[in-house]
Amino acid sequence: MKICIFGAGAIGGYLAVELALAGNDVCVIARGAHLDAIRKNGLTLLINGQEKNARIPASDNPADFGPQDYVICALKAHQSYESAAQFAPLLGPDTAMVTAMNGIPWWYFYKEGGKFEGRHLESVDAGARQWNLIGPERAIGCVVDPACEVIAPGIIEHHEFNRFILGEPDGSESDRVKTLSEIMKAAHFDAPIRNAIRWNVWLKLWGNVCFNPISALTHATLDQITSGALREICKKAIYETKAVTEALNVFIPEEMIERRLNVAGKAIGHKMSMLQDLERHRSMEIDALVTAVQELGRLTDVPTPTVDILLALVQERGRQAGLY
Repeated sequence: MKICIFGAGAIGGYLAVELALAGNDVCVIARGAHLDAIRKNGLTLLINGQEKNARIPASDNPADFGPQDYVICALKAHQSYESAAQFAPLLGPDTAMVTAMNGIPWWYFYKEGGKFEGRHLESVDAGARQWNLIGPERAIGCVVDPACEVIAPGIIEHHEFNRFILGEPDGSESDRVKTLSEIMKAAHFDAPIRNAIRWNVWLKLWGNVCFNPISALTHATLDQITSGALREICKKAIYETKAVTEALNVFIPEEMIERRLNVAGKAIGHKMSMLQDLERHRSMEIDALVTAVQELGRLTDVPTPTVDILLALVQERGRQAGLY
């Protein structure tokens, strides 16, 4: 099976090594020093006390590889938007695009079945660029649970979890999503298929909508964010996001709020990705995690005052740092 990992960073690199060692025909799109290291030494994965290495074809030019069976996009949402035209050489008639990214996906209203069917979101896909250049019919949803880090060029460290939740936008168990799930399971991933992938997207976003901006604004770690006064701010933002979720006919039990906060609080000392990006002077992923909630709130006439405040503050923080 031909699989291209577009964005072989922390999550993409983890996927690439395990999929390649399981016997798949894997290539990766990377850049800079990371690309140079992969070309020279392969990709190295540090996991469960082991060191795994895979020699994987790597390039910054997708035209080097041609059409694939699956393209797994492991870029951040705004990077995926910026790179939309670059996917073309990888896309054959039946190529599936697996969106292994955080936040509201650009294909959200494709075969969603509600009154906003076919609508694109300006916050994550301005001008419907990805919708038109990639095509929502290619999309397979993917909610990413693993925590990984690029600790040096060409070297990925896996911290915890191995689950990638998969789902078709229309909720079907298509042959292509079943095949992908089996491929991933054979590569030591937990890859369940869900018939309501948007439920899982929203559950993860309930945390990201507040944890990430608060981390960038305060430099607090996840255990600090989910305790005291910051926890109360999180709850306000999550309740607003829950109201937006329900306005879009996705219903997640209220008890999941406390559970989400409590589980997050166990990650002692963990820095959220938005804070990591700020500290490392990398572009900040704000829109898919926070702006999209505001846009969907306005679309459904649901007020989001706490989310609005967090968004305005973190956008300005990003602008001041030259990262947004």
